[in-house]
Formats: sequence, structure tokens, C-alpha cells
Amino acid sequence: MSRFRSVEIDPGVVRQLMKGNRKAQEVVYRAYANAVYTLARRILNDANLAEEVTQDTFVDVIRAAHKLERPESLGAWLRTTAVNHCLMRLRSPWHKRREALPEDDRAANGANESVDDGTDRTMDIEQALGALPSNARLVVWLHCVEGYTHDEIGRSFGRTASFSKSQLARALKALAQHTGVSDGQPTTSATACAL
Repeated sequence: MSRFRSVEIDPGVVRQLMKGNRKAQEVVYRAYANAVYTLARRILNDANLAEEVTQDTFVDVIRAAHKLERPESLGAWLRTTAVNHCLMRLRSPWHKRREALPEDDRAANGANESVDDGTDRTMDIEQALGALPSNARLVVWLHCVEGYTHDEIGRSFGRTASFSKSQLARALKALAQHTGVSDGQPTTSATACAL
């Protein structure tokens, strides 16, 4: 489940945000910062880039809050802004060169940091997602966690829904192989998203 959907914020606070009220900006930041960071961390597989995306997302939202038409659409707008910042980083030549580095060099540069939360898991989701190419990781996260449709994901990439579907199918196959869950049967997005 998306962390954005679990955030509840008073529409009056959002209206104050739209007027430029500093206290409202702080309340909105505190309410959504973790959700933005988590989204960016999972998509980009890098804590430092996730912090940058979080900062850039809130800078954009605070600057353009007066353009928000309805207070109840704040969460969706924040999520879309964060996803767009992630996409910009994934498309950057710097990121593409970085992904081409051997695994050891990426680890030395701060990528693929794993967070030990103390739980005993049969599958390390962060590691499995980190093994996917960035576009596939983004599609899996947007579809399975954030609830985006294939049409929405395709549009985000400037492509069709078929692009999203094929990226998801390949990613789910790779995740199933990584986790050893594959039983030879085709994996549907509904069952794989529950992995």
C-alpha cells in the first residue's frame, strides 16, 4: 500500500499551504516527507538521491502550492511530483553511467545500501528490487505499490501502456527467479505484487 494514501491532512492546512503559510508548509512536509523519501528510495535504490528527490519535491510543491485547485488532491500531486523527479534522475546521463559501473564500484559510491530493520524475512525486497534495471524497478513500484495503471506509467515514460506491461512482466519474472518463487507458471501482476 502506498504511504501517500495513509496520510491524512486537514484541508484547512492545505488551503493555508496554498496561501504560502510557513506553518502549513511545515505540517505538510512532516506529514509527507517519509512517503516521498520511501518512494524515491525504492525507485532510485540510492539513499542520497532519495534525499535530493525529497528536497526537490517539497521545493516545487511549496513554490507552486498556489496553483493547486483542490486541497484533496495534494497527496496525488506530491506523489506525481516525486515520481517526475525520480524519472528525471533515471534519465540523466550521470545515472546511466553510474548504473553501468560494476557492482563493487556502485557499492563504493553509496548505491545498493541495504537497511537492516531487524526483521527476519525470507526475501529481502530491497535487494530484489535493487537487482532490477532502474526502469523496471520504477514500473514495479508504481504499479504494485503506488497503484498506477499501465496507461499512467506509459505516459510517464512518454510511451504506451504496452511498454509498462512488458517492463512489469520482465521485472516480475526476474523477481520470481531472484526469490526462488517461480513454479514454472506464468506470474500475473496481481500475484507477483503480493510477493
